Amino acid sequence: MALLEVNQVSKDFGGVRALNFIDFEVNQGEILAIIGPNGAGKTTLVNCVNKVYPFETGEIHFDGKNITKLPSHKVAGLGIARTFQNIALFKGMTVLENIMLGAHARMKTGVILGGIYWGKAQKREIETRRKVEEIIDFLEMEHVRKSVVGPLAYGIQKRVEFARALALEPKLIVLDECMAGMNLEEKEDMARFILDANEELDKTIVLIEHDMGFVMDISDRIRGRDTRGNTGSPRRNSGLSGRRR
Repeated sequence: MALLEVNQVSKDFGGVRALNFIDFEVNQGEILAIIGPNGAGKTTLVNCVNKVYPFETGEIHFDGKNITKLPSHKVAGLGIARTFQNIALFKGMTVLENIMLGAHARMKTGVILGGIYWGKAQKREIETRRKVEEIIDFLEMEHVRKSVVGPLAYGIQKRVEFARALALEPKLIVLDECMAGMNLEEKEDMARFILDANEELDKTIVLIEHDMGFVMDISDRIRGRDTRGNTGSPRRNSGLSGRRR
């Protein structure tokens, strides 16, 4: 069953067509990889899905709803979370505080109750804190939970971004080059966490990635993007050792 459907989406930047009538779908419970060279429009495609960018043609449906005209914060509230190619954390805040921010779309108590921190707002805050602590344990970051993010190792910062996406309690997570800049050990850890999120937390995941060894090891399907903005036909991965299905 398709969780996300992208139909005939095109995106122009002035006289440059970055996306050219793109069609693809993401099935419930899978890990889908979107690959392609620099400049192929992979991040642009993600930004259209998240409604960071408006687009010229096409429609996007998520979980049976047409989200084409929804603003980005509404799309996030429906259950689409993402990480960024360039780390987008609050470097002066702690790991815990950054991850707590990821849960803001689920906080439904309003400004007044939230401000006085009483009743329903207090209960919701305590419940959110408990879930965030579970995510920290899940991603093995207990030792840095109260550390300021800025000085932490690059691989840990990428892990914090993933944790913040999980804190939204999403149905779909888009990981934009989550392996970029990591060493081999950090990549192996991230691959394990992505697989665990997919299998144990039942998260559907879209990967935008250049590391083909990583992509082939853990993805269920692969879609190619060429420099003209076209999306190639899906193909199954090769079943290398990293996939634990």
